[in-house]
Amino acid sequence: MSRPPLVLVSPNVESKGDEFGDLSISLAETYQQALMGCGAIPLPMPATTAQELIAECVGRCDGVLLTGGEDVDPRIYGKGLPVRSQGTVTVTPDGGARDLRELILIDEVFRQGKPLLGICRGHQVLNVALGGTLVGDILGQAPGAMNHRRMDRRNEVVHDVRLTAGSLLARITGKQKLGVNSTHHQAVARVAALLKVTAVSSDGIVEGLELRPSAARMLPFLLSVQFHPERLVDQYAEHQAIFRGFTQACVLSRRQ
Repeated sequence: MSRPPLVLVSPNVESKGDEFGDLSISLAETYQQALMGCGAIPLPMPATTAQELIAECVGRCDGVLLTGGEDVDPRIYGKGLPVRSQGTVTVTPDGGARDLRELILIDEVFRQGKPLLGICRGHQVLNVALGGTLVGDILGQAPGAMNHRRMDRRNEVVHDVRLTAGSLLARITGKQKLGVNSTHHQAVARVAALLKVTAVSSDGIVEGLELRPSAARMLPFLLSVQFHPERLVDQYAEHQAIFRGFTQACVLSRRQ
C-alpha cells in the first residue's frame, strides 16, 4: 500500500503567538481537514527564506498549497497604490519574510515540477511571482464591483463565478458556474504571461488561474482560486473536488 501524499502548506504568520509573544506560523484547521479528507497529509512549511532549505522541503513533499492571509506587499509588484487605497493594505507582520518565502517557494515548485494549489492570497502571490500585478483595493480601484470582502459569510456561498469550458477547474468540479465565498479586498490585475483566466465573477474579478496551454507541461497541476474552497468542502461536493483533484495529482506526480 502506497503512503498518503505529503502536501507542503505555506502557513500564515501571526504577529503575536502564545509563547512569549513571538512571531508564529499559523495554519487553519480548515486547510488541514480539507487535505486529510482527501487522503493527504498536510505539513506546515517552516519559517525560513533559506533557498536550500525551501528546496529540500519541496523535494520531500508531493505537492504544495499556498494559503490565504494578509496582503502581498504592493512594492513587490508595482510602484505604489493610489493614496485613497494605501490605508487599506495589511501586509504580513514579519517584515515581508512571508512574501519572500513564497516567491522562493513558487520558483522552487516550478524548478522541481510539483503540483501547486493556490487559495486567496496564494492565488494573488502566484500571479505576482510569475510577473503579474494586483488591484490593491477593489473598493477604491474597481468602481462598480460588488463587495468581495464578506467576512460575515466566510463559510457561505455569496456569489457565482463563471468557469471557462474545458478548463481544469471546470473539469474537476463538473460545473460551468460555481457558487463561492468571498473574503478578499485585493484581486488579480494584469495576469502573468504563463497564466490564463479560467474563472471570473460577474463584475470582472479574476477568480481562477491556470497555466496557458503553451506552459502546461511545466507542472503536472496548477490551479489558483480567489475564494476559499476549504471552507465549503463540507457543504458542496464541487469544492471538495478541488482538493481531491489536487491530491490525485500529487499521487500521480510521485509515481512518474
